[in-house]
Amino acid sequence: MPTETLILVLAIDRGAGPAPLTEHRTKAAVPFGGKFRVIDFTLANCLHSGLRQVLVLTQYKSHSLHKHLRDGWSIFNPELREFITPVPPQMRESQEWYAGPFDAIRQNRYLIERSRARQILVLDGGAVYRMDYAELVRAHAESNAEITVAVRAVNGCGSGTQARVELGDAERIAGFSPPAPAPVDNSLAAPIPDEIERLETMGVYVFDRGFLLEEMARLDQARRDEGAVADTDLALDIVAPIVADHSVVAYRFGQDRGRVTPDRYWCDLASIDAYYQANMALLRAEPPLDLYQADWNIHTYQGQYPPARTVPGATSGNEGIFVNSMLAAGTVISGGGVNHSVLFPKVRVQDGAIVEASILFNGVTVGEGAHLRNCIVEKDVEIPPRMQIGHDLKADRERFTVSEKGVVVVTKIP
Repeated sequence: MPTETLILVLAIDRGAGPAPLTEHRTKAAVPFGGKFRVIDFTLANCLHSGLRQVLVLTQYKSHSLHKHLRDGWSIFNPELREFITPVPPQMRESQEWYAGPFDAIRQNRYLIERSRARQILVLDGGAVYRMDYAELVRAHAESNAEITVAVRAVNGCGSGTQARVELGDAERIAGFSPPAPAPVDNSLAAPIPDEIERLETMGVYVFDRGFLLEEMARLDQARRDEGAVADTDLALDIVAPIVADHSVVAYRFGQDRGRVTPDRYWCDLASIDAYYQANMALLRAEPPLDLYQADWNIHTYQGQYPPARTVPGATSGNEGIFVNSMLAAGTVISGGGVNHSVLFPKVRVQDGAIVEASILFNGVTVGEGAHLRNCIVEKDVEIPPRMQIGHDLKADRERFTVSEKGVVVVTKIP
């Protein structure tokens, strides 16, 4: 199975969010969980599933992602036909960039044709979840399907952002419909009656290789005969029109089959509020996403930084403290206080500074006496001494981006 599956990870654009964190990087490269990048979860799933022939299709502001792949994921052995290779638009047939997810696949048809794979696993690199893809591929082979679409129950982060799925007999997909928007805070959503099961796609597809090549040829001919083919969503634009005439089946996410614990967590970080809540959820006593499963660790790049520590403030002599927070390597709290927050590497919290319910990216410095609340601070930003952010949202909106739920995103200090 490992050499019979070619993986295409889509990381070609900003995605639906979370802007402005995607202003200078693709969504797949956005930091997450104190030390990771979003794409690490997809790639770790490939690693642990034993599927190690991975092409990462990149396009939008891809330098950060390419650097991360080089530094953190140069771990496979090409002598064993293992690889993780970034593939920006090659323009072999035209001078066009990737026009959408299926066009990105189509433009790399030559890589599919020369592969020995029997099936093509297509993944969205902008979602956070853990999944044993080997079981998905096995189920695809057992069903003799031409396409298998991973689906999940609508009950958590990201609900209402993906295409809805209608099932017929024997888990065959009867159709798709556009997503139904849902509030970020799912406690505000109207309850779904027990007898109604709502399923959504999750950006995971298995295509029979021969069928995929035939479908590419058919769509190329349709493009020549009829003009442009819609290509913004694989499920709605590409798979939905052919479900009546082809074998398209669903694979339910979170089954007991497979080696990863079925926590059934999936989040596509479609907004600042979804991104913020997903990070804050990691601080719960029992978080919805288990980062601590010993045999399913999330691999990433880590700089060789010293251990995180707290020290007394140079002026006040007060001890640095942190409560219910994540602190990455190289972080130093010097007489300041951190509560219910996620701090990435090399963060500095100076004497008397307070950080509450916030996410601080790599290299952030919080000056003496500053106070942050409900903030996301971009990498290398220096918060001036005694500045307060997150306390007066009206004033904050004049300087920063503020989400619908009142999360302040600090990308620079004006």
